[in-house]
Amino acid sequence: MKTPGLFDLAGRVAVVTGGNGGIGRGIALGLAEAGAAVAVFGRNGEKNQRVLSELKSIGVPSIAVKVDLTDRTALEPALSKVVSELGGIDILVNNAGNVSLSGGILNEKPEDWDSVIETQLNAVFPLSRLAAPLMISRKGGKIINIGSMYSFFGSSLIPSYSAAKGAIIQLTKSMAIELAPHNIQVNAIAPGSVPTPGALGLNDKAEYARRARSIPLRRLGREEDNAAACAFLLSSAASFINGEILHVDGGIAAAG
Repeated sequence: MKTPGLFDLAGRVAVVTGGNGGIGRGIALGLAEAGAAVAVFGRNGEKNQRVLSELKSIGVPSIAVKVDLTDRTALEPALSKVVSELGGIDILVNNAGNVSLSGGILNEKPEDWDSVIETQLNAVFPLSRLAAPLMISRKGGKIINIGSMYSFFGSSLIPSYSAAKGAIIQLTKSMAIELAPHNIQVNAIAPGSVPTPGALGLNDKAEYARRARSIPLRRLGREEDNAAACAFLLSSAASFINGEILHVDGGIAAAG
């Protein structure tokens, strides 16, 4: 059956946190390509402007908001700026994150643990809590949280990251149940290894090749893989999908 526009996001307004680099940038650009107006939230003003130029070249309304997501007092003004300049909020992608390659709990400093948990997990709660009423005022919306393969596998090297990403999955399911009566769908994607500037060791050719051999599809992920998964979940094609975790990992989860 031909369904023109099934994956079209035209007329929707999306906020992508951490959308100025890596997986977040790929998602922001992917949603723009699907027709959505895009607001990028990020702490680095220079990177914000670079991705904003890319978004504008696609031809969609777009803004970049310099904001530290761990500063809860800054979140409501940031969302208000999106509403004022783009007309509302229909989509929230909670992507912003960081990682501490500490080598384990015996080595990780408490301040590094706190930084990762605050950015990867705690920031998702207040931003979603503020964005949901804005979606309700528009009769519905969609939220995507970004998990990881480490949401399901432990890691002796990055315990705070694994803990945060594991919690994101349970938060996604809880939000999905709560917000469904308001016509808000909440899902998550769980990316596998993607060689972005912040990826752990994946810019080393030997490590890149070793990691690729461990993936059933025999390649690492690409930013556009995750962008496409998000665009699908945010489209009308996924109108009956809620509380789902979509693995975008080349088969790592299936292999166990």
